[in-house]
Amino acid sequence: MTARTNASGPRLGPLYAAGFVTAFGANGVAAVVGGTHAELGLSLAWLGLFLALYDVAELILKPVFGALADRIGPKPVIVGGLLAFGVASLLGVFVGGAFWLAVIRLLQGAGASAFSPASSAAVARLAPAERTATYFGRYGSWKGIGYAGGPVLGALIVLVADVRLLFGVLAMLAFATAFAVQFAVASIAPHPRKRSTLATLVRSITARDFLVPVVVLATGSAAIGALTGMLPALGTAIGVPLLLSTAAIAVLAITSALLQPLAGRWSDAGRYSARTATMAGTAAIAVAFVLVGLLPSVATMFTAVLLTGLGVALLTPVAFAHLAATSSPDRLGRTMGSAELGRETGDAVGPLLIGFVGTASLPLGFAGFGVLATAALAVASRLPRPTGDHGSA
Repeated sequence: MTARTNASGPRLGPLYAAGFVTAFGANGVAAVVGGTHAELGLSLAWLGLFLALYDVAELILKPVFGALADRIGPKPVIVGGLLAFGVASLLGVFVGGAFWLAVIRLLQGAGASAFSPASSAAVARLAPAERTATYFGRYGSWKGIGYAGGPVLGALIVLVADVRLLFGVLAMLAFATAFAVQFAVASIAPHPRKRSTLATLVRSITARDFLVPVVVLATGSAAIGALTGMLPALGTAIGVPLLLSTAAIAVLAITSALLQPLAGRWSDAGRYSARTATMAGTAAIAVAFVLVGLLPSVATMFTAVLLTGLGVALLTPVAFAHLAATSSPDRLGRTMGSAELGRETGDAVGPLLIGFVGTASLPLGFAGFGVLATAALAVASRLPRPTGDHGSA
């Protein structure tokens, strides 16, 4: 059964919870371990490895598990990934030390690599065709809440006890979400598989219907990663208190989380086309980074995070909805896994670009990212109009 035939109101709450779990697991643990690495016995080198392992696992495994979701259906991949994430987190309650923390983080990343793209594919399959962007907006909003609230919730849990309690909470969340997905989310039968060759794969990942939205999504992730990692450094360089810089990061995540459902709903209502939304989103990001790069101050820092939050909210649900509308049904999981791979790449490239260019001048690094986002705006203007797209570009 799919929501194309059950359009009255699919029960997607457990899928939103899965999005929250992966975001909370990524940011909550990273922030807490980063702040307490000395107490946990981690050197800076081990801390860097610990932080990288989650993303490394996702970069390698997301397309693999996306393809598996196409073969057996997304639901068992989501449940299995959540259970694996839960077991990995549970290990953190009983073992410690640098080696075991690294193993736990790698296993958590592997679990998230399974249920994250499979959840996106399930949203695409279960959402009514005319409301796909709306449901992706809600899904993205819950992930945004996890990214924004993860460090705060993680810190509060550790204040009550220690990092073992945080791992225990993550384990219970993962197990409860797996149970909810198994018993509350409709079964999704895999589509009959068509013969696929290497040439078919190359054509699919180089087609504008895939490449353009993935570039747009990567730009949004790169912007979030760049601001999260580098805005506090810019603030310190210009004399802004660290508390204000971190507050700006929270504003970014909250803005994106609050606006994504609205942006998706407006897209489905035909208020703007997918091309218009992706162009407006990338333009807002470009303006944000050029502004804070040319005129760094507290005012422009907060203006930049608001513009970036708006831009990410505009482009994310629409880009995912476009991928869902244009992907072959039997390759939807692979499409979402590859799109998630693009986002992870952007998340890594954003801070690297600013750091590299910023060796000469940190504000120049932000302005340089703005130029890159302007190039992404040109790419967004090439987004094809899928059948049934509303509005006009």
